[in-house]
Amino acid sequence: MPKMKTHSSLKGRFKITGTGKVTRYKAYKNHLLSHKSKRAKRVLGTNPEMAPGDVRRLKQGLSNLK
Repeated sequence: MPKMKTHSSLKGRFKITGTGKVTRYKAYKNHLLSHKSKRAKRVLGTNPEMAPGDVRRLKQGLSNLK
């Protein structure tokens, strides 16, 4: 049986915390930042945890990511 591989595009989009939770990045933080308020940019900078239902879907793709 071949090894399970991590889905390459998921490696850059999600991180697994030390406690096993999955964090994601928010959209709209890459460019066109000059017209956004400081507060909006600060809020977009946070990395929220994924919802439990979404984590179940991602588990296989993130199987080898630690």
